[in-house]
Amino acid sequence: MLGFKNFRCAQATLKGIELVAMLKKGQQRNSSQRHVTPVEQFYALAA
Repeated sequence: MLGFKNFRCAQATLKGIELVAMLKKGQQRNSSQRHVTPVEQFYALAA
């Protein structure tokens, strides 16, 4: 593996990987009663 150029890029990549893992496990916070798509959940967690 070549590695990352800087810490910020590594942090952003790992954050995305963790978000996808959370969505797969159903660990998102759902404070509203409406159905939320996986894409909406991803952007809500990433914000």
